[in-house]
Amino acid sequence: MRMDLLIFDLDGTLIDSKADLANSVNATLAHMGRPPISNELVSSYVGSGAPVLMRRVLGNRATEAELQHALEYFLAYYRAHMLDSTALYPGVKSALDRLHKAHVQLSVLTNKPAPFSMALLAGLGLREHFFRVYGGNSFAEKKPSPVGIDALLTESGIPRDRAMMVGDSAVDIRTARNAGIQACGVTYGFQPESFHNDPPDVLVDRMEDLAELLLGPVPTN
Repeated sequence: MRMDLLIFDLDGTLIDSKADLANSVNATLAHMGRPPISNELVSSYVGSGAPVLMRRVLGNRATEAELQHALEYFLAYYRAHMLDSTALYPGVKSALDRLHKAHVQLSVLTNKPAPFSMALLAGLGLREHFFRVYGGNSFAEKKPSPVGIDALLTESGIPRDRAMMVGDSAVDIRTARNAGIQACGVTYGFQPESFHNDPPDVLVDRMEDLAELLLGPVPTN
């Protein structure tokens, strides 16, 4: 298999941001006078952008004013704390180094706001690996809309049959399907159970597995 363009999700795919997201959500809930929720429940709500996250956290009875207030508090808190505990998943750096060195074009397409995404990647030493980082505020529609992938295909000049979306949830798989490209799922992320109804073309346990699939085994010499 040869892919010339890889499009990565961020949270749950490249970075383990579960603790910082959960802490930011629970700080927001405390600010709103509500009890905390578990890290696992927060992770199950992640993937469709911060406004949807706040709607899921506060529930359908929350007013639009409450939602907006909670969203503003959450974003401000998360901006200040998003690198407290967040780290790359094991093997991500070495896999991306190898893919980048092999001249595979790398990009990020996430529903997290683009400025947050770029700050995270810079803080973790990965920003220069990606020719483009698109977030939930980059287009009129978020994933699973194909608009982000379409833009990346146009900018890179790579045909659809040589492009692949890599993510940890059904949202990423549906985005790839809607854009007509290959999909790779990672088993270690936030929502691998969501692959049951939206199976990827390829499923890997480590990012190094994807690099080996595309480039072959790591040379011993």
